[in-house]
Amino acid sequence: MRQIAVLPYRTESPSVDSPIQILLITSRATRRWVIPKGGLMKGLSPHAAAAQEAEEEAGVLGAACPTPLGSYRYRKRRSSGAHVWADVDVFPFAVTEMLDTWDEQHQRERRWFSLTEAAKAVDEDDLRALIRSFGAREFRAAASPARMLGVVADRTGVNAMFAWFQKLLPHQGEFFDLFEKQAATLVAGADALARLAQGGSGRNQHIREIEEREHDADEITREVLQSVRRTFLTPFDRSAITSLITTMDDAIDEMQQVAGAVSLYEVAEFEPEMIDMCAIIVDAARLTAEIMPLVRKIADNGHRLHELTERLVRMEGHADDIHASGLKRVFKASAGKDPLHFIVRQEMFKRLERVVDRFEDVANEIDGLVIDHA
Repeated sequence: MRQIAVLPYRTESPSVDSPIQILLITSRATRRWVIPKGGLMKGLSPHAAAAQEAEEEAGVLGAACPTPLGSYRYRKRRSSGAHVWADVDVFPFAVTEMLDTWDEQHQRERRWFSLTEAAKAVDEDDLRALIRSFGAREFRAAASPARMLGVVADRTGVNAMFAWFQKLLPHQGEFFDLFEKQAATLVAGADALARLAQGGSGRNQHIREIEEREHDADEITREVLQSVRRTFLTPFDRSAITSLITTMDDAIDEMQQVAGAVSLYEVAEFEPEMIDMCAIIVDAARLTAEIMPLVRKIADNGHRLHELTERLVRMEGHADDIHASGLKRVFKASAGKDPLHFIVRQEMFKRLERVVDRFEDVANEIDGLVIDHA
């Protein structure tokens, strides 16, 4: 999904190094601070469309630069409930006039911020970086004497020597943060899968979100595998770390396989048993998210971890029963009618079962850690 936006700015005086102010507005739904943005408009160039959004949402007129400052990405909630990535091109917008009345004045608040304040106010990391990099003062700071000394150190090899010593120091990396981040990805993917099972007009958006969450999980997995190789001291055995993160990644991979089957076979409606299995997947993901913070102090939380993993295993057994009964019902209903209908449903049941199986694998990985460390 592609969007356009403006970064409305003004200077406090005509001076070259005059402090810059950024205009932010509140979003209509969550009331968080954002910049004016919207979709591309037919017949308008991107920067012109962005300028129109600035007038409608923020009540400002000015000059929009045709060359974008950069872009950022955020998850946009669609009417279907899906949260999909939106890539936003940001155009610098020099404000020349503030209107007293505008289209959305009763739906939003607008406020001027300093660069530092504006960067702190927004939620998106990429947008925060764009704001911080905007303005002459910030560019000069990047070329300050302290920064130049760092460049000299890099070129003379001094930093490399210190890096060699640093590698000998004990490290634990950010494994726990990444485990929790991966669990959050599983929860989001499971929620999208449940919405997909419910049907409705947002099917393609739910499929897209699952695919994007799977890509997010791949990035997290890659980061863990790289960190394992470069970290001197890990919180527990390296093979256990890689096994746990890849098993979690396998779960979201299987969700993506389900979404792919829905798209490939054009499945418009899930069987009741399939919907039940998706509900189990949602709860299994939630339990996984509850488990991961406890792994930080595994010796203290061994009993609770065992309780949670036992629940995951029981849920997998329940999903097997639902799978069997649902497949049997569909087989009987398809007897003498449409064999292709049964084959597609059989494939869907099998892929959903694999998702639940991966959560059982996660439970087994955690149990292994509890046995070794608690």
